[in-house]
Amino acid sequence: MLATIIGVFTFVSSGVFIAYVCAIVVPFLGRKRAPAGSQADFSWHFFVPCRDEEAVIGDTVRRLRRTFPDPHVWVIDDDSRDATAQIVRSLASGESPDPFVHLVSRRPPHARTGKGDALNSAYQQLATWLGRHEHWEKVIVGVVDADGVLAPDCLDVCAAGHLFGDSSVGAVQLEVRMLNRHTPPSAGGRWQRWAALKLVQLQDMEFRTAISAVQHSRAYAGTVAMGGNGQFTRMSALRTIDRGTGQPWRGLLLEDYELGLHLLMAGWRTAATSDSYVSQEGLYSLRRFVTQRTRWGQGTMQCARYLPSIWRSSHFSELGVIEASYYLIQPWLQLIGAVVYPVPVALLLGAVIRDPAMLAGAASMRTVFLLLLFVAISTGPFVVWGIIYQFRCIGRPNLLAGIGYGLAFTLYVGLFYVTSLRAVYRMMRGRHGWAKTRRNAESFNQEEVAVEA
Repeated sequence: MLATIIGVFTFVSSGVFIAYVCAIVVPFLGRKRAPAGSQADFSWHFFVPCRDEEAVIGDTVRRLRRTFPDPHVWVIDDDSRDATAQIVRSLASGESPDPFVHLVSRRPPHARTGKGDALNSAYQQLATWLGRHEHWEKVIVGVVDADGVLAPDCLDVCAAGHLFGDSSVGAVQLEVRMLNRHTPPSAGGRWQRWAALKLVQLQDMEFRTAISAVQHSRAYAGTVAMGGNGQFTRMSALRTIDRGTGQPWRGLLLEDYELGLHLLMAGWRTAATSDSYVSQEGLYSLRRFVTQRTRWGQGTMQCARYLPSIWRSSHFSELGVIEASYYLIQPWLQLIGAVVYPVPVALLLGAVIRDPAMLAGAASMRTVFLLLLFVAISTGPFVVWGIIYQFRCIGRPNLLAGIGYGLAFTLYVGLFYVTSLRAVYRMMRGRHGWAKTRRNAESFNQEEVAVEA
């Protein structure tokens, strides 16, 4: 009886998920590039939060200044223990001082308390620097990770008439791509390097297909989410949610999604675009990947506290309430799935152990058909993204390779059941601290790994 109930639940939930995937795939495939605007219509500032980023920060700042000559770059040094601050200081006021580069220094006891707090420090300094003589609605703040590489056309794209050209739009999120999707790590054996590269490519596929499609569908619901890299926000929008404290970013682990929620509840529109992008470093290490996604999962669980506010808000449509609610309870559904889905298999194995003769009876055509149907229903919604990635992103019409990516993506998504369990474990232990994911080129700092675990 229990196995039957769980089986029905599994098929029904899988069917609902398939319908959801179909609903977001069709408009995603049919989208067209929109006309760009002119970045000259706005004043641009980049916030680059840093903690121990000496390996990349110099190149990142120089690249931003070379690619975008007019915007100011505000580097937030979150009490780095390496040469991050010295590198930025030399660029800002060294032998060839650059007045467009600013160093925002954070020191204990206020440092290393999370990315949101670091961004608030830059926001406060920029607000002071702007004073009362700037039209804040024309000032746009872009958040760029220390390893982030913005596409050269991104500011013109963000200035488009349907994005910041629309005064009701408070924030715009760029599509995210993996910078090292074609570059295997230099260390390790042949198969280890191959597996590491595939992990990066799966991250690239996730952001450029599934997440991009979800963002596109959220535009219809009015609930487009912000990401931590390639996030652009109007200063006047930030001021409306800073509560007079100079802190528009709050303290949860998913500070980017939290920011978007507050903008939406304040009546601003949020938007996303795939017409331009930001590239970042994908993780080669499965351990670091699981640690990162555990933090993201825990942050989503923390954001569930806003559900009552979303339900009461007059700025959310019925569809928007449904979408936001589904997203915020998704980690909890994964937690249930991690417990429920293995039960039928365990029951079947137990029955076979008790009566091995059942194995021969289970091999009927009907059973085989149901098993194949279950596999198709379970993997189909993920395989479709592999095919889309192969044809649209890689640009090579190879159906078998696309199916291979999709099957690998099924296993990849399965890791989120593990990260949901780890997130709950952290919450039960009262561990809510923010810890930076180490770069691929950096060696593990055991103290920080312990904080993240």
